[in-house]
Order: sequence, then C-alpha cells, then structure tokens
Amino acid sequence: MTGDTHSNALRTLRYDVPASLVVFLVAVPLSLGIAMASGAPLAAGLVAAVVGGIVAGALGGSVVQVSGPAAGLSLVVADLVQTYGWRATCMITLLAGAVQLVLGLLRAARAALAVSPAVIHGMLAGVGVVIALSQLHIVLGGSPQRSALANIVELPAQVAAMHGHTVAVGLLTIAVLALWARLPKQVRVVPAPLAALLVAAVTAWAFQWDVTRVDLSGSLGAWQFPVLPQGDWHEVVAAVLLVALLAGVESLLCSVAVDGMHAGPRADLDQELTGQGVANMVTGALGGLPVAGVIVRSTANVKAGARGRWSSILHGVWVLVFALGFGWTIRLIPMEALAALLVFIGVQMVNLGHIRKVHGHGEVPVYVITMLAVIVLGLAEGVVAGLALAAVLALRRLTWVTVKTYEPVDGGRWHVAICGSLTFLGVPRLTHELRAIPPRAAVDLDLNIDFMDNAAFEAIHSWRLNHERSGGTVEIDEMHDEWYALAASGARMYPAKTPLAAPDRWWLPWAHRHHRPARHPEPFPEPKLGPPDRPECRLTAGAREFHRRTAPLVRPILTELAHKQQPSHLFITCADSRVVPSLITASGPGDLFTVRNIGNLVPRRGAEPHDDSVVAAIEYATQVLGVHTITVCGHSGCGAMAGLLSGGVKAGSLPGMRRWLRHGHHSLARFIENAEEPLDARALDQLCRVNVQQQLENLRTHRKVDEQVRAGRLELVGLYFDIGSARVHMLPPLPSTMAVKI
Repeated sequence: MTGDTHSNALRTLRYDVPASLVVFLVAVPLSLGIAMASGAPLAAGLVAAVVGGIVAGALGGSVVQVSGPAAGLSLVVADLVQTYGWRATCMITLLAGAVQLVLGLLRAARAALAVSPAVIHGMLAGVGVVIALSQLHIVLGGSPQRSALANIVELPAQVAAMHGHTVAVGLLTIAVLALWARLPKQVRVVPAPLAALLVAAVTAWAFQWDVTRVDLSGSLGAWQFPVLPQGDWHEVVAAVLLVALLAGVESLLCSVAVDGMHAGPRADLDQELTGQGVANMVTGALGGLPVAGVIVRSTANVKAGARGRWSSILHGVWVLVFALGFGWTIRLIPMEALAALLVFIGVQMVNLGHIRKVHGHGEVPVYVITMLAVIVLGLAEGVVAGLALAAVLALRRLTWVTVKTYEPVDGGRWHVAICGSLTFLGVPRLTHELRAIPPRAAVDLDLNIDFMDNAAFEAIHSWRLNHERSGGTVEIDEMHDEWYALAASGARMYPAKTPLAAPDRWWLPWAHRHHRPARHPEPFPEPKLGPPDRPECRLTAGAREFHRRTAPLVRPILTELAHKQQPSHLFITCADSRVVPSLITASGPGDLFTVRNIGNLVPRRGAEPHDDSVVAAIEYATQVLGVHTITVCGHSGCGAMAGLLSGGVKAGSLPGMRRWLRHGHHSLARFIENAEEPLDARALDQLCRVNVQQQLENLRTHRKVDEQVRAGRLELVGLYFDIGSARVHMLPPLPSTMAVKI
C-alpha cells in the first residue's frame, strides 16, 4: 500500500503538476472572457474555474477532463441575467446542478449521447457567431446590442465611430492569438490567450492608451447567497432544465471526445454527470457561472501529459490562489483585449472540422439550421429546431426505400428490386417507378424489405392486379420475411421490423438455397420446372435466377469486358466440383484465365501421350494475354491422385484416365523419393501437395514460360485447398511438403 501511494505521488509530481500549471494558465483568461460574454461579474468566471477544477475534478467520471465555465452556455446565462438578475441566475445554476445529480444517480447519462452531434456543433457555432458579433462592438469602443441581428445592423455605424486606442488593443490581441501558433515551440509554452492578454496589457500601459480596465466588482468578498427567481414558475423550471441539459450534454460529449485522446481509464458517464451536478450546486451557491466539461482545457490537459485527476484539481487550486493573492493584476487587463479574445474564440467555435464530419454523414442541414436558429431566434429555440430537423432526417433515413428498375435485354423480363423499409413515405416513389413499366410486360419484382405497412402493400397489390388485367405478368420474390405474402393471405403481420437478409448467396449449393418458412404458404407459387434432381432443370432455374438478380448487377462490368479480356492470372486447377476458383480466390469476371482438368496436371514438354489443350492455354495466356502469374491449385482428397497412388488400379476401367494419369508419374516419383515414413492415411493428401509442386516444375519445361520466369515477368504460385477445413495453403515451387497458411 505504501509503495502504491509513493508511486502515485511520483506520478502526480512528474505528470499532473506540470499539466495543472498549463491548464491554469489557459483557464484564467478564458474564465474571465466567458464571464464577460455572459454578462456576469468577472469573478464568477474564476469561481466556476475553481469549483470545476476541484469539485468536478475530484468527483467526476473522467480522469483527465477539465471542467469550468463554458462558452456554449454564455448566451443562456446572459439571457437569465437580463431576465432574473445575477443572484437568481446563481439559484437556477444550483437547481440545475441538483437535476444533473438526480439524473446521474438514475444512470441516465447514456441518454444524452442520443443527441445528434450535428446539433451540438451547430449550437456551438451559433453561440460563437453571437459572441463574436457582440464582443466586436466592445473592441470598436461601443456596447453590444441585445440580439445578434441588432449587432449586425449596428455594426456599420460602430465601425464609422470606432476609437483608435480600443481598436488598436483589440487588433493587437487578435494578432498575437493568430500568430502564436507559428512561433517556436519554446515560446509556445505560454498559452496563447495568456500571452495575448499580457502583450495587450503591457502595451496599453507603456503607451498610456485610453482603454477601459477590467472591473472586479462582485468579487469573492462581496458574496451574497442566491435568491429564488421571481416570475412564471413554468419559465423558471424551463430555464433550470435548459441549463442542466445543455451543461450535461456538453460535459458528456466532451468526456467521450477526451476518451479518444488518452490511453488511461475510460470515463464513467453516470459518475461524470453526478460530479457535474455537485459542482454546479457548489458554483451556484458561491456565485459562480454554470460548470461543464470544456474541450479546450481538456485538450490542453492531455497534451500537457496529465495522467490522473490531480491535474484538474490542482489547476482549480492554482486559480483560487491567483484570485486571492494576485487578483489585483487582473485590473491591468484592458476590457477591449478580453473582448478581442472572445471574438477570436467565437470565430474558432465555427469549426471547419466539425462541418466536414457532419457533411460526411449528410447532416449539414441540421448543423446549418441549428446555427442560424441560434443566431436569429436564440439558444433554446435553435437547439429545438436542430433536434426537430435531425429527427425528421432520421425518420426519413429509417423509412428510406430504394427502387431500381432494369429494362429487359433482348426481349426478356423487366426486373424491379425494392430494398429498405417500405412505408407510406416511400409510396409516391414506388408508384412512380412501377407505373413507368409498360402494360403487358413480364415483370420480376424482388422485395428485400424489413418492413411493409398497409399503404405500401396496397400500392404494390393494386398495381399488380391492374398490370395482370392488362395482360402482363408479375412474379414476386421476397428475399427476406414475407410481408407481401402475409398481407395477401390475410395473415397477421409481423409486429416489428426485422433485420434485412442478404440476397441468396450465389456460392451456396442449390440444395442450400431458397428455404422459405413452411408456416407461411406462398399465395403465388412459382411454376415447377420439373423434378428437382434433374441437372438440366437446376441449370435452367439457375440461369433464370442469374437473369433476374445477378445480371443487372454485373452487366456494366461484363459490358466493359465484352470486347477484350485482360486477366492477370492463369489458374490451373482440378475439375473437381468442390473447387470453385472464384470463391477460394475472391475473384470476379475477367480476373482469372482458367484451365481445369483431372488432377490439375501440366503435361511436360514433349511428354506422351501428347496433349495440346493445356499447352495451348499456357501459350495463349503468357504470349497473348500477358498474364503475370500462373497458379496451379490442387486440393485434398483428389480422385486423380488416388488413382495415381494406386498405380492405376482405381482407374482400371477408365482407359482415358489411365493414359492421362501418366502425366502425374513424376509427381508420384517425387513423392516416393521424399517419403520418410511408411505410407498411411495421410499419403493421399501429401501426394496432392507434391503434385502441385511438380506441376510448377513441369511448367518450367516450356521454354517461353521458363524465359519469362527468369526475366522476372512471370511468377509461378502453388496453392493447396483443404476442402474439409475450407483453408487455402500456399506451396513454394520447391521439392518441399511444408505449407504456409494464408
């Protein structure tokens, strides 16, 4: 125990103390600026920084997150101060903390993550614009108006009447903030906000500029207990809930973001919400601003190397020491410099990175509407507008349906594929696509849907009946749950959405496909083509399925390949029905130039019996098509190798097979030569592997192949497919039986 305590103390001294000093230097100017933007006493920002660091840092669920006054709440606080007064606003903060505490104890923190980040980012961007517009008037020597629109209207007159010294201080502050990131790393140890305020204060003092100094009235010595707000209690309750939810959501989203910045313990969101609640109760009682997790300070904390919560706690202690012992230095800061700092922060809150993120998810409208509504209407109204639009877009996506219509080729059938959730919202598009199909046409309608409501069923069913009355035919294939069949038969519908199924997998054997639930009789069965065990009937049905489902998907690719093939591989493998080259190599049309024969044999040059089919394929692939690789692929349990191993006994009644297997004699000789133990049950598979390597050597007996291999233009690859385990092994073109799994 003593050793753990000693280790923790060393870690705190090494990592958390230096990080706390960095965060302290960032927190002081930001806290003063946010208090100024909120219309609160400047000391309220320092109180919130102290409480956020000590209380939220000690009780919160994130070890490296730093809490304090947040710019995102400044508009709410400013409105509350103007409506109820400062002491009543402190009581609202206290009550909001109590709400957060209850929600944390009820373990409701995860629910806050359901808020769209686009709404949060749009809200912060709107707040940033409002802050920048209002503080710009102070930089210009005037006073901010009550609304953002009023600030925009009054801006030209304010620019015309601007005062030289105040503008100079503001421009100097912004210039330092903008250029600080480009200075050497040793200089940037001092945080940019602190450096900007120091430069502005020293310059204004040195040149005796006529600027407004910071007023610390309402400091800790003038503390008064909060009072209950006077007015409609409904509005008071709404204000409490607004502060609680906005501060809570911002803190929780900050916790999630900070978790991605460090490798320490993950945040406990319920504990974080509880800690934020206690901190807001304390800051409200002491006359401070509302507290929330702040991404700027948290990021600075992580980058400074913080490992534990002592960094956040100590930063609060340093702010308290500064406020009590060195608070007089704040009076040297020009108000215009603080306003310029807020203008810079407000502009940065319109984050282009956030816009790119929401753009990638199609949520730019939510971001823009939230931002504009915050600017024009207010914070609460903007958040509600953003949430409403996000809900509408989510509903649209959840009920989105894709309808693709493929016209027939060479007088074939029309193909319509419908995928998604088929509800009344998709009926207009559905009916538009279906009515575009000409009368008397033969139509295949595929339904791959996870839900169908009555309006959608009626649209499809009425179209089908009308189309069939006009002389057309409609065959419906439900690739997922049979919503249409159930509705047509009058059966009870499924009670809820079910996950979409993938279309029938082409690589499954015929016997493993098209299994429909037996309890739901199909009202429109497909006509039987004949006995299911007749190969020609299976092939006919398979070709029909290809035309209906696969052909429309691969037609663009095959159209490109229709005039010229450019395969990169010659693939020589066995004719065994269990070996599917495109399956085990994940290849598609145009990739493989394939040769299949019994035993995947490559006759040697000049060998008897003479065979030109394999040689012709090799010549065409290497000299015309210019393939880069020749692959020989064998497999386990090969019948040809079994016949070879038996000395031709198993092929006794197959004269053609006996003659063909002579091309495998070199494989058998190589196998016998390298066999170190008596032959056992594994001998067949060992021979199958050796045979692959021997065929690679047989390829080198062909002069053109050998020349290209020597020149590095052609590579020979051996593969062995273990059917039982569905594993492919790579075999080197050497006389070895060792395989490497891939």
